[in-house]
Amino acid sequence: MRNKVSPGEYLAFLSVKYDIDPDKFFYALISAEENQKSTCEDLSIECRGKSRDNVVLLITKGPKVVAQFLIPSEFLLEQDNPIKNLKTDKIRRYLVKKNREPVFLPIRELRTGMKKVNLKAKVINIAKPTLVITRFGNYASVANALIADETGTIKLCLWNEQVSSISVGITVQIGNAHVAAFRGENQLRIGKNGTLSVVEDINAINKSV
Repeated sequence: MRNKVSPGEYLAFLSVKYDIDPDKFFYALISAEENQKSTCEDLSIECRGKSRDNVVLLITKGPKVVAQFLIPSEFLLEQDNPIKNLKTDKIRRYLVKKNREPVFLPIRELRTGMKKVNLKAKVINIAKPTLVITRFGNYASVANALIADETGTIKLCLWNEQVSSISVGITVQIGNAHVAAFRGENQLRIGKNGTLSVVEDINAINKSV
């Protein structure tokens, strides 16, 4: 365990991170101490050594080592589960990060070089696709779509099946895109790690667009 976190805090965090019931997790730890090994959901727990005062536990998930740490023997003897209902700052930060909704930027704030851009916009126009040869020597269909929100417009570069996945008038949600300069103007590019989807709630975009 790092940063001098107590055994209870650390184990409570693991139960939250791996979505394991804290009671099942605590009793699996006790079982590992008594029987050398135990399992809990998809975690395996092994007792790697013990003395009168301490127990060394190894927790793995498949071939991956989750944690190996020293824990006081008396901790496993507590009558009330010491990790149940324990909420620490580490757990709160993890849950906030895990459940964080993406931040959608308005088009007017987009600048060349920006990465990991999320936004919602309405499709105003889609240019006729053209056939190009990629740097890998393959043919690809590419088209620019003009998208808009209440703050402005920007061109969105579409490739292959992306071109036919949208149509004029719909609202799209774009995730993890980046902004590049092309022929003197900004252009939004999705890339292989980006996402493009149709938004059902078109009221998210100003109807005057």
